[in-house]
Amino acid sequence: MRFVIAMMKHETNTFSPVPTPIERFGSRGAFFGKDAFNAFRGTNTPMAAFIDIALKQKAEIITPVAAEAWPSGRVDREAYRIITDAICEEVKKGCDAVFLDLHGAMVSEDTDDGEGTLLERIRGMASALPIAVGLDLHTNLTQRMVDNCTVLAGYKTYPHVDMYDAGALAGGILVRAMKGEIKPVVSWGNRPMLPHTLRMGTHEPPMKDLVDMARAAEREGALAATLFGGFPLADIHDAGLSAVVFTDRDWERAREVCRRLLDAAWERRAAFVYPLEPLSESVARAKNLSEGPVLLIDHADNCASGGTQDTIAVLAEVMGQGLEDVAVFAIRDPGAVAQLINAGVGTRVTLKLGGKMDMPAIGKKGEPLEVSAIVRAITDGEFTIRGPMYTGVRAYMGRTAVLDTGNVQIVVIERNHEPFDLGVFRSVGIEPTTKRYLLLKSRLHYRAGFAPIARHIIECDGVGVTSSDYGQFSFTKLRRPVYPLDPDATPQRQ
Repeated sequence: MRFVIAMMKHETNTFSPVPTPIERFGSRGAFFGKDAFNAFRGTNTPMAAFIDIALKQKAEIITPVAAEAWPSGRVDREAYRIITDAICEEVKKGCDAVFLDLHGAMVSEDTDDGEGTLLERIRGMASALPIAVGLDLHTNLTQRMVDNCTVLAGYKTYPHVDMYDAGALAGGILVRAMKGEIKPVVSWGNRPMLPHTLRMGTHEPPMKDLVDMARAAEREGALAATLFGGFPLADIHDAGLSAVVFTDRDWERAREVCRRLLDAAWERRAAFVYPLEPLSESVARAKNLSEGPVLLIDHADNCASGGTQDTIAVLAEVMGQGLEDVAVFAIRDPGAVAQLINAGVGTRVTLKLGGKMDMPAIGKKGEPLEVSAIVRAITDGEFTIRGPMYTGVRAYMGRTAVLDTGNVQIVVIERNHEPFDLGVFRSVGIEPTTKRYLLLKSRLHYRAGFAPIARHIIECDGVGVTSSDYGQFSFTKLRRPVYPLDPDATPQRQ
């Protein structure tokens, strides 16, 4: 058998000013051919699970491309063409099955449904081709995605520590179907809900309740049951919460389970709304905590949701209130990194840090922060992830420097990277377990590596295009009415 296995992953924030060219996918662009196989085999990803399944089936493995980029603005049409053409050209040569590691919230310059458009193209080339898909918990599920694959399964954790498991589930179902052991049938639907990402953590209700229900359905016989929280910062028609359930030949059972998941989500809709707190009050609460590490979560500028990762509101408040023994990850500022490298380790510099990107979608100009500090370290920004999320994957932060003001150590990077692994600090010589405060530009993925060492967690509502204040964003394509933008929204039965 000949299996085509590929990755195409991007969570598109349509309000983000950060561009998404092909160079943003991967360390220095996307991985192609054997490089794609080598980069992801043995990692905690759906693609690695697909590879293991293919090896067990003794299939010929074709890996045309593995392309993943940190969330940002719409994917350039040329980048989308390069990635999708690479996949479709191998399918066109003939294959027995396709296994796709996708995100589920990709928007390009030419399509609001990047994954659905790709799947429809593949299905048009081979109408009976078995296709398995692994998807992110933040998928904005569409009819086109469901119609053009054999089976799909999504992550059940946020932070996403079960990526391999989702791939193994989808891929395993496909192989069983190919052998004639089962015949997957599907039911899916959505509710008019746009949950806040900060209320989708699977470690606590309401999301934990729904994930537990999906797991129970699988234990009770469903092939795969997934509740997607959706990615809310995408101004597309289908953004928001959905569910999909596969069973073996029993469509009525699939429909029942799917409806039960969606009704339970709707009943909990108020719990999916994140309550905001003034930034000065959050930082003041943190200052009164005596035991660390205290995590200060700068969630409005999270690069893993499309943030610029260079806003300085939270950092400025922390410095203004005089917090001490703080480590910051990270400010993305390539120009500052070049300046610090030219200065050299041990040199005191004064520079304007961050604030290099305007955010027109929310009416904000970039505001840099003048900092006087000593350059403590310079590295290539590379390390292998050892924590539970993306385990084994190589991290590329670009050239990296550490600025030390005396009270605050600031990691400055060239390439966006979210702090979900302790290696972001340890790779530059900072031991995070010894710091009183860790300021992290993250929403919830930080929990994968940092929750186990935290004594306290304080969420800080700063400035950025990943804010939980929906009032800052102008939605023009989103299906309406939708809760909580429209408090009186009601679901249509499906």
